[in-house]
Amino acid sequence: MCGITGWASFHEDARTHAPTIDAMTASLTPRGPDAGGVWLGPHAAIGHRRLAVIDLAGGTQPMTDRPDAPTVVLSYSGEVYNHHELRAELRNLGHAFRTRSDTEVVLRAYQQWGEDVAQHLDGMFAFAVWDERAQRLLLVRDRLGVKPLFWAAVDGGLAFASEPKALFAHPEIRPRVDANGLREAYSLLFNTGPTVWSGVREVEPGGVLVLDRGGIRERRYWQLEASPHRDDLRTTVERVRDLVGTAARSQLETDVPLCSLLSGGIDSTVLTALLAGELRLRQGPDARIRSYAVDYSDQAEQFTGDVLRPGHDTPFAAEAGAYIGTDHSTVVLDPRSLLDPAHRKAVVVARDSPIGVGDMDTSLYLLFGEIRKHSTVALSGEAADEVFGGYPWFHNPAALAADTFPWLLVTGDEAAMPLNPELGLDIGRFRDETYRAAIAAVPHLDDETPAEHRQREMQHVSLTRWLRQLLHRKDRLSMAQGLEVRVPYCDHRLVEYAFSTPWDLKSHDGREKSLLRAAGTGLAPLSVLHRPKNHYPATHHPDYNRGLQELARDALSVPQVRALADEALIKPCLDAPPDRLRWGHRLRLERVVDLALWLDHHKPELTL
Repeated sequence: MCGITGWASFHEDARTHAPTIDAMTASLTPRGPDAGGVWLGPHAAIGHRRLAVIDLAGGTQPMTDRPDAPTVVLSYSGEVYNHHELRAELRNLGHAFRTRSDTEVVLRAYQQWGEDVAQHLDGMFAFAVWDERAQRLLLVRDRLGVKPLFWAAVDGGLAFASEPKALFAHPEIRPRVDANGLREAYSLLFNTGPTVWSGVREVEPGGVLVLDRGGIRERRYWQLEASPHRDDLRTTVERVRDLVGTAARSQLETDVPLCSLLSGGIDSTVLTALLAGELRLRQGPDARIRSYAVDYSDQAEQFTGDVLRPGHDTPFAAEAGAYIGTDHSTVVLDPRSLLDPAHRKAVVVARDSPIGVGDMDTSLYLLFGEIRKHSTVALSGEAADEVFGGYPWFHNPAALAADTFPWLLVTGDEAAMPLNPELGLDIGRFRDETYRAAIAAVPHLDDETPAEHRQREMQHVSLTRWLRQLLHRKDRLSMAQGLEVRVPYCDHRLVEYAFSTPWDLKSHDGREKSLLRAAGTGLAPLSVLHRPKNHYPATHHPDYNRGLQELARDALSVPQVRALADEALIKPCLDAPPDRLRWGHRLRLERVVDLALWLDHHKPELTL
């Protein structure tokens, strides 16, 4: 993994601004705790922080095509899983290699294919290439947007970074927030491109951005398409198992300790079983993969099922670990630790955003910290719900009939930050306009039934919007702990195949994730294969609710928070008995607390 940053400008000599690129690079040290470096040229400055995973000795960055008088400079974050195949292909084309890193494969691939390099890469990645001869900066992001990449205009060019905080270390880029930024943050629509920060944008997933003396141009090299599906059910199940297995096997390579996140749900259990089986083939029958789950010290007594979490994960995770034969551990957190101001601030700083999910973000951050003591790479079941139709909105007639983003029926305004109506943001209108644009972008086949048409819309918005915020969350909180998390269900070949599979096959057994359940037969206990969807666990302890209410009261004493928040809607959440605080109202309080921390740390200039 790693952090990348830098800028290109045709109006000044970057070599006179070494302190700036040093500061931008240093801000990303948590993403790359093992090493750092910078490269300075007449019109570009490139920085890199490294988390060493493959070729620990040879993969230092920024990497250049040759030691003396380089013509190509690369700063790269991520993993390219087909780098062995590409290395062989590039050698046959005449390229010589001096390391065994996937970084150098990307560098040589750029030399061979130029701006079309991304189409040859399988993996999760974000990288910048400065081409000295062409006087060109190329920014590239992976197809699903697993790895983040932000940019902002500067005089004569642009600056880029893995996280906005690095951009703010550049003297021309300030942390400013306007009304559009608040709409982006609090509408819960998860647009890509614009951000909460004025003037800061994301490179689109599956996107390429080029800066040269002619200006800036952007294009997509990949996006979801609807294709006819010719396979019957049996063939489809076999193909899904093959695709998931191939993705899992390709992501096992590492020169550092590796583990799996095992919640006890079908997604993580099937993935962990495939990983464990492949390790035994490679290392012998006694090989065991480490697996981790998270729980809270109060869950055995306090757990109460709800629409998002009908069951307690820990027993299922333990059963799955025993069935597969993993070296399984449960990280048990004290709910009160989630109230620790230092932990909560670390999460907000990592996100560079006021929007998160409170205790679940802090919990994930602490879980990753415990895992990092033993492993540097973890594999996660993220994205299986989007790929295979696991969320309630795929199956709920009311959600399918609603003329809005389906998750708003679950989270709704009750769980959103109640903003002061005097701000005049008109988030309702913004949501309507954004939804119409999102639906218009969905690809369809001419012979689709109305039901199939609607399900394709649901899957498209889930994959292109809902998933994006989950990937951001996992990236930021894991990299803040120096942990690389890989997501095999985001393999673009699997995503493409599932997206074009008809809904009647995706739901052939009348339940969610039918194809994954069928493909996972024999890989997981029956109890896990047939348990309902369970979201990431949250604490149910009244002491947490009580402490959260106190933190929110303190947050509301901050004038800027009071100016932004609708105190009338927050007051009932503050006054509710801690043991009866509804989930949506609790999340409102989380938003208030995070807003105060965000304002205090980033000190944004608000131009409303």
